[in-house]
Amino acid sequence: MKIPFGTSDFLERAEQCYPHRTGVVDEPAPAQDGGLGRLTYRDMAERARALAAGLDARGIGTGERVAIVSHNSARLLESFFGVTSWGRVLVPINFRLSRDEVAYIVEHSGARMLLVDPEIDEVLADVTAEHRLVLGKSTDDVLLRHGAAPQPWADPDEDATATINYTSGTTARPKGVQITHRNIWVDAVTFALHAGVTDRDVYLHTLPMFHANGWGMPFALTGLGVPQVVIRKIDGAEILRRVQAHGVTLLCAAPAVVAAVLDAAQGWEGEVPGRGTTRVVCAGAPPPSRTIARIEAELGWEFLQIYGLTETSPLLTVNRRRAEEDDLEPEEAARRLARAGMPALGTRLAISDVGEVLARSNVVMEGYWRQPEATAQALEGGWFHSGDGGTIDDEGYLSISDRKKDVIITGGENVSSIEVEDCLFSHPAVAEVAVIGVPSEKWGETVKALVVLSGPATEAELIAHCKSRLAGYKAPTSVEVRDAIPRTATGKVQKFKLREQYWQGRDRQVN
Repeated sequence: MKIPFGTSDFLERAEQCYPHRTGVVDEPAPAQDGGLGRLTYRDMAERARALAAGLDARGIGTGERVAIVSHNSARLLESFFGVTSWGRVLVPINFRLSRDEVAYIVEHSGARMLLVDPEIDEVLADVTAEHRLVLGKSTDDVLLRHGAAPQPWADPDEDATATINYTSGTTARPKGVQITHRNIWVDAVTFALHAGVTDRDVYLHTLPMFHANGWGMPFALTGLGVPQVVIRKIDGAEILRRVQAHGVTLLCAAPAVVAAVLDAAQGWEGEVPGRGTTRVVCAGAPPPSRTIARIEAELGWEFLQIYGLTETSPLLTVNRRRAEEDDLEPEEAARRLARAGMPALGTRLAISDVGEVLARSNVVMEGYWRQPEATAQALEGGWFHSGDGGTIDDEGYLSISDRKKDVIITGGENVSSIEVEDCLFSHPAVAEVAVIGVPSEKWGETVKALVVLSGPATEAELIAHCKSRLAGYKAPTSVEVRDAIPRTATGKVQKFKLREQYWQGRDRQVN
C-alpha cells in the first residue's frame, strides 16, 4: 500500500489526537488586530479548513500560488496547512525584503493572492495581486468560510510543489525553491526524530517561519501535538521571559539570536529559565566553539547544530552530543559540536574533486521555479551541489570551510554579494566594487564592500544608498575605498583572496 505523503497528515493527526490541547499561542496585541490568542489544535484545523474554503470561493485552484508576507504569527502558521493541504502552493516571503524585492517575488511566482502583515502594508501598498488582503480580523471575516467544506484535492500527489521559498544565491535575483509535499514530510519527520521531539515539548518560534518553512518545524511540531509559542520580534530578554512563562523546551535559532539570549542572561535575576530542560537547535552559520560552551555553561541549555539549505528543506546534517561524550571537558565537547554534523537519516554526502559539499536525499528540492537551467546545474549528476566548501573527517562528521557561492550568511539570512554589488554600481561615484563577508561575533558574518571610486562619496552615503534599495540586512556594514580591485588575467575577482586578510588566524572562511 502506498498513500501519498501530504502536509495535511500533520494537522489531521493533531486534531484527532490532541483536539483540546493548545496548538498555538499567538503574539499578544497589538499585532494583527490583537492576534488570535490561544488556539487549540481543533481551532487550528477548523481555521485551516475555513481558509481552504475561502480560497475555493475565490476560484484559486490546485497548483495556484498564494503569497504571504508576515512576521511570525498564528495566521502565517495556519497558512502552511490551509493553503498547501488542499493542493495549492504557499509562497512565504521574507518580511525584511524591500518593496521591489517583494514585488519581484509576487510577480515571478505568479501568485494570485497576496496576504500582507499590517505593519508592512504601507511599504508594500502598491505591491498587489489579483486578490490582496491585509492580515487581521477584517481579513478573517472576508476570507475564511467557517462551516463550509473545502473542495477535496482531487488527485493528491506527494511530488507536487507545496511551497516556493525564495532564496538569495549566486544571482542578483532570488530563486524560487520548489519544496514538495514529500520533501516536507521527510524533513519534518527526520528533524523531529533527531531533535527528540515529543508531545511533552513546548516550542518557541524564534526562527522566522518564512525561512525554509521554519526549517520544517511547524509541520513536525503540529503532527506531534506540541504547543507552539509565537514571538514576533527577537529580543534576548523577551525570549527568556517566554521560556519561563510557557515552559519552553525547544527552539531553533541563528547564532545572532543565541548571542542575544546570552547577553540578556547576564542581567537576568535568578536562575536562567530552561536550565536543564531546554535545547536550542542552531544553524545559519557555524558558531564559534566558545559560544557553544557558553550556551551550555551559562544557560544550561543543550546545544544541537544542523546544516542545510533552503534547497534541502533544509535538514542535511545533525550534530548532537552523544552519550559517550558526556564526560568530555566542556571545551572539547564544544569543539566537537562546532562541526556541521553527520548525515541525517536518509541523506548521503560526498565532497567533490574541488571540495564542494554534495548531497542526495529525499529532502532535496524539485527544482527552481521557472529556472530549468539553474535547476539542471544544481542537480547535475544526480547530486545536489550545495555551493559550500567542506570536508568530512575520519569520524564521518562534515565541517563547512568555505562558501563557493557568492553568498554571505549574516544573522542566518542569505545575502547575494552580486545583488549588493549591482546596487552599489548604481551609485554614480562607484567605478568598481567587490562585496565579501567578514567575521562578526554578533552576526556570524557581515557585509563588507570594497570599492574603487570615480567621484566623491562617503562610507555613510554608500551604505544609505544600499539601504534605500535593499533589505536593511543586505546593506554593507562597512565600506573600504581601494585604489583597485585585484583580478586574474581573465578579469575575474578572486574573492577568497580578498577575504584572506579579514579571516587570518581562522581555519575556515565562514563564521
